[in-house]
Amino acid sequence: MNDNDIYVVGAGIHAFGRHEGVSGADQAVVTTRAALTDAGLGWDKVDVAVGGSNTGKPDSLVARLGLTGVAFTAVRNGCATGGIALATAANALRAGQGEVAAVIGFDKHVRGAFATDPAAYGLDAWYGTTGLMVTTQYFAMRTKRYQHEHDLPDLTLAQVAVRASRNGAAHPHAWRRRELTTDEVLGAPMVSDPLTNLMFCQPDEGAVALILARGSRAFDLCPAPVRLAAVTVRTRGPGSFEVFSPWLSPQRAGSPSSAAGRDALRQAGITAADVQVAQVQDTDCGSELIHLAETGLCRDGEQVELLATGATDATGRLPVNTDGGCLANGEPIGASGLRQVHEVVRQLQGRAAGHAVPGAPRVGFTHVYGAPGVSACTVLMRSDR
Repeated sequence: MNDNDIYVVGAGIHAFGRHEGVSGADQAVVTTRAALTDAGLGWDKVDVAVGGSNTGKPDSLVARLGLTGVAFTAVRNGCATGGIALATAANALRAGQGEVAAVIGFDKHVRGAFATDPAAYGLDAWYGTTGLMVTTQYFAMRTKRYQHEHDLPDLTLAQVAVRASRNGAAHPHAWRRRELTTDEVLGAPMVSDPLTNLMFCQPDEGAVALILARGSRAFDLCPAPVRLAAVTVRTRGPGSFEVFSPWLSPQRAGSPSSAAGRDALRQAGITAADVQVAQVQDTDCGSELIHLAETGLCRDGEQVELLATGATDATGRLPVNTDGGCLANGEPIGASGLRQVHEVVRQLQGRAAGHAVPGAPRVGFTHVYGAPGVSACTVLMRSDR
């Protein structure tokens, strides 16, 4: 341990789903207080705060949590919002802006697909009028190309949804809790070939908060702090095929997920083989399969064997999305990346609410991907003083 090590010392979550009459800010306040209680702190002890939301204004939470004058930064980075909020808070602590930080993510989306203005992403109106702002088409095109290049059958896609539903069914904070069968998933209405409507996650509501502490302070606050061994953020480069891109290079290049995953493992001083529990962005079944390879957790094409043999189950050699991921929890954008970290922290502490990974895992990994091509990854390690 050194003074610049950053630890997760408290965590709180508001169940994801639909909560009529409860605002996104309401959910954020509840979960922040829960995280503070978990760390044995009051809001007045928080030196730095970072909030992420795409439907609310995070810094307005101080009106309800306390007007302490805390430095509060708001971030909005699409589906990568939670991961980038976490990186921002960790970097503030490492820069000496305090010893304790709160990271809060929340959102409350209306029913139906996300509606996005092309101009907000630097695109002309034609991109929207031709239907390309509908993200299901992008995810389907990317999946179809990946299946062609690496010989992945539709059955493997369905097995992702089946495992996610099984994990979600056992998790009290998940939204979708009915176990699915491969026949149901493959036979569901087609949205964008090859992805059926049971292969996609859905927008919903929820909130997550984490409390971070620096150096030895962490061990004063928590009997089992989890070290944030790495947190990385990367954007797209030339030739990278990303959502809301108006062009596609004939030559493939590395993605932001590849860069963020590689850097996270390097910063933590580990290899992918050391990871014992992982969360990867599963906006849809194809995305999980692609992100497993892009982050280095498996080889291209190896996903067929991993899913068929149960290797990504909670009891497998590489447990993935043990709380059901986005497929079972839905995606309140600001909270989603922090949900991943919350679940891995609880697994490493032996406090998982759903399926627990056996064998007291020590190393966890998270990955989140957002428009228009930004990824954030973390490596989390169980700590002993």
